[in-house]
Amino acid sequence: MGRLASRAKAVGVVSNDQAAWWQFNGHAVHGLCAGSELDQNPQVLERPALLLVHGFGASTDHWRHNIPVLAQTHEVHAVDLLGFGRSAKPAGLTYGGALWRDQLVAYVQERIGRPTVIAGNSLGGFAALAAGAALGTQAAGVVLLNAAGPFSDEQSASPGGWGAITRRTIGSALLKSPVLQRLLFENLRRPATIRRTLRQVYIDKTNVDDQLVESIRRPSLDPGAFGVFRTVFDIPSGQPLDELFAHLRAPLLLLWGIRDPWINAAGRRSSFQRHAPENTTEVVLDAGHCPHDEVPDQVNRALLDWLDARVGRNTSDSQPAR
Repeated sequence: MGRLASRAKAVGVVSNDQAAWWQFNGHAVHGLCAGSELDQNPQVLERPALLLVHGFGASTDHWRHNIPVLAQTHEVHAVDLLGFGRSAKPAGLTYGGALWRDQLVAYVQERIGRPTVIAGNSLGGFAALAAGAALGTQAAGVVLLNAAGPFSDEQSASPGGWGAITRRTIGSALLKSPVLQRLLFENLRRPATIRRTLRQVYIDKTNVDDQLVESIRRPSLDPGAFGVFRTVFDIPSGQPLDELFAHLRAPLLLLWGIRDPWINAAGRRSSFQRHAPENTTEVVLDAGHCPHDEVPDQVNRALLDWLDARVGRNTSDSQPAR
């Protein structure tokens, strides 16, 4: 545990002037890679690469406290999903799980080129699971941090889609008005609103700082950001999680911020336990919706321990923690 005794410095993980370094279907995708110099070490080459996927409204910046630590022992990649962060926000795209799954699959195949563990938070968790299931043996593992997405038995019981929380809060009828959508968008991207929302979903408010607020506000100023925001209310819910679990062949780690006020984490955990693969590992943390940024030391430790036990060697040799 000594390697994580102190948090690695988070400053400078991403800079505003970094150019998009990859194209997916003709659209610029922002990404970064850290720890690639470790490839000179044969032991590192035996370890899988890591690909980190942010949640709705976030970006690669949200892994600011994770990348410096994980890159000490692994090659670490992070990307901005199309429509978010510094990636392109083109009009006319069908935003949703299928697009982001295909983006991540292509990234692993074209940019990484070796077995990869994909970790995702919230919406990014759904995309990570979908990509992991699609990649087959190219996925070395999947890590879900308070992942979004429906189960089959939930789709008929309640409205799905990425805008479900907003619909319940504001009302579907209001959200059909372009004028009201614009007013809502302008309010949601105000620094004070961003900070207030983050403080609702972080139990420990320490890391709700100016850097985090700005990392969410800045992409909302990009051309196309409002167009992406408008689509959120019509994004389909995507393939059920239980179907994706059935196709997943890689080890699975569930990291729960158990006090998440947005998704009823305790109830979600029970659903995951019913449907997740037999050898799934779980770690429960006293945190909210974004545990990787709220309690990064705990998340980094849990992830590295799991990588050593479940992915670093034959998975049949390790004991699951259910």
